Amino acid sequence: MAGLYFSLALLALYCSVTAIFQARRLYWFVPVYFFSAWLCGELALIHIAWQVALTALLAFSGVLADPLAQTGLGLFALSWLGLFYLHCQAMDTPRYLRPALYRALGQNYRGDIPVERQHVLCDDIVSAHWLKPFDFKRPGVRLHSHISYADAGKRNLLDIYHPHEPREGGFPVLLQVHGGAWMIGEKEQQAKPLMYHMAERGWLCVAINYRLSPHAAFPAHIIDVKKAIAWIRENIAEYGGNPDFIAITGGSAGGHLSSLAALTPNRAEWQPGFEDTDTTLQAAVPFYGVYDFLDRHDIRPGMSMEEMIAKRVMQCTKEENYELWDNGSPLSHVNAAAPPMFVIQGTHDSLVWVEEARAFVSALQAVSEQPVAYGELPGAQHAFEIFHSVRTDHTVHAVGHFLEWSHAQWLKEQGAA
Repeated sequence: MAGLYFSLALLALYCSVTAIFQARRLYWFVPVYFFSAWLCGELALIHIAWQVALTALLAFSGVLADPLAQTGLGLFALSWLGLFYLHCQAMDTPRYLRPALYRALGQNYRGDIPVERQHVLCDDIVSAHWLKPFDFKRPGVRLHSHISYADAGKRNLLDIYHPHEPREGGFPVLLQVHGGAWMIGEKEQQAKPLMYHMAERGWLCVAINYRLSPHAAFPAHIIDVKKAIAWIRENIAEYGGNPDFIAITGGSAGGHLSSLAALTPNRAEWQPGFEDTDTTLQAAVPFYGVYDFLDRHDIRPGMSMEEMIAKRVMQCTKEENYELWDNGSPLSHVNAAAPPMFVIQGTHDSLVWVEEARAFVSALQAVSEQPVAYGELPGAQHAFEIFHSVRTDHTVHAVGHFLEWSHAQWLKEQGAA
């Protein structure tokens, strides 16, 4: 038992260290590093709880009298210090997101939101949520599952998270695009904290599947996203949604596709058979997205995704079809008419590096006539917001502020038109 305790202590300390320190040039070791850093960094206090409980149990049973177990206790103590640091770091998330919103939207952005909507703005997180990271359901929200929006079977199904109470003017719509390196992923797996939070507050959230590689090559993925937008425009009023206001979000590959969709409205070659449908989006919130297939700023030397993208996603090299790779990069489409955008990225993301988000945001802020907010979160890993955590819940609240502001601005514009 002393040996097992020592081994667990060593593993716990390793996980704490991976969550604290940024490490990216790890090649084949990246997946191992990512999973340990991700789960430890987002669930720090929960890890402290089980480690302390185990230690107390073994102390009561006398196992800690063993010298090896005592060494393990020292390792656990170091892990606890690291985990406490990670918890405090996550609690500081508003220190980075609130200034991001103030810089982009103005110091008095809350005043731009109608008085009758002020009560939905959340600032404080609830421990009952982040202590139950996989308890997503919220009162007043019902789910419509597996609705077909196009003709690709399971890969063209969507779910609707529907508020019980009606909303005057219809529910604004938030479209969620899952990640998974364009090759895996399901609509049920991601962004549930955000979707339930927004649906509980009078938004209608739509989560979609889309065709995946290698069975489908790009641009099939973005075509499906635009098909979903077209379906929402045509059908969402039946569910109480407002088809004239659609915001989009997604993480990783979903961040790539959501930003690409936001920047390329009504692009005819990506709307085959529905070229006349308006696919303009009114706001976008991409999380840790891939914004440049070409890596034109040489951000990932030696750790490039080019081979995987060429073989699986684009199914051609960039030399064979440079135009396709260029068109598939959101960075290539930054323009003055971009909708309001809130880009969110973790500094410790080992799969999509923070420098890529910085380059994208910088290019977009230079030309966009609409606000571009950028929230860079110290210590955050890839996929940090998939389940409830301290960092996730603070981030979800900030996104809620941004979406409410975007909708309020859109309503003002409609009233002035």
